This record gives sequence, structure tokens and C-alpha cells, in this order.
Amino acid sequence: METIVIADWNNPLHAQAVVQLLDAYAQDAMGCGAPLPEFVKDNLVAELHKRPQALAVLAFVGSEPAGLAICIEGFSSFACRPLLNVHDMAVAPRFRGRGLSQKILAKAEECARERQCCKLTLEVLEGNAVAQRAYRAFGFADYELDPDMGKAMFWQKKLA
Repeated sequence: METIVIADWNNPLHAQAVVQLLDAYAQDAMGCGAPLPEFVKDNLVAELHKRPQALAVLAFVGSEPAGLAICIEGFSSFACRPLLNVHDMAVAPRFRGRGLSQKILAKAEECARERQCCKLTLEVLEGNAVAQRAYRAFGFADYELDPDMGKAMFWQKKLA
């Protein structure tokens, strides 16, 4: 039995599931290949809880945490409306191939529509072909404003 819910930050089972699933994702080759630092494990849920623009979608198979999407509301200046970014997305290895990613994304889309968002966004690694197929199947596509200018590139600058 699969259940897809919005995490209740005050529910210890949900809080534990968020940290457990994100830690497993972090250790995966598509994450950073290392466990989350203890600081993150100890503070993540409390910090997300402080941010009304943050939400997490959890998938459970029976009572076992199986999938996660941490989403952060942003803003599209071109549309003058909010958007919902799927910031972290993971399905635990033993639960892959069940279509959980589609169900998690559907719940995220439902939340985005409730918030009157103009779009869902996400980043995906070039080498993560499985995730790319799942996202394309859900309707995601490369981001571009003008094909002559090419696709958008996601960059970062780490701050100490």
C-alpha cells in the first residue's frame, strides 16, 4: 500500500523519514556520495519548518519511507506568480520502478496549483538518465526562452 503525503514537520515519523531519505540520497552516486553531516541531520527539519515556502512530499510503502521531494516556493518575475522548485527528489533504491516518482511529482504539482504557481522547476544531473526519463514522462522539458539562445544552465557559487 502506497501513501503520498505532505510532510508534517511536527510529526516525528515524517521528520525522521525526511532525514533518512535525504541522507540515503546524499550517499547515492547521484547525490554527493557521502552521508549528510550530523549538523544537517540534526537541524534540517527545524530549518525547513521555519520557512513557509518549503514543503516536503513523502511516499510511504506500508509504513516504510520510500520517496521524497523537498520543494521550495520561488517567484517568476516574468509571470509575476510563484513557482515551485523540486529541490531534492529521491526514491529509495528498493522502491524504484514502482512509479513513485510520478506520484510524488503529482502531489507536488497539486501543491503548486493550490499555491497558484505558474510552473514547477527542478534540476537534474546530465548523467542521471533514469531521472530524466521520469521527469520527461511527467511533462518536464529543458528550459529555454529563445531556442537561438540555447538552454538555461544551472550554476552555483558556494559561500563559505
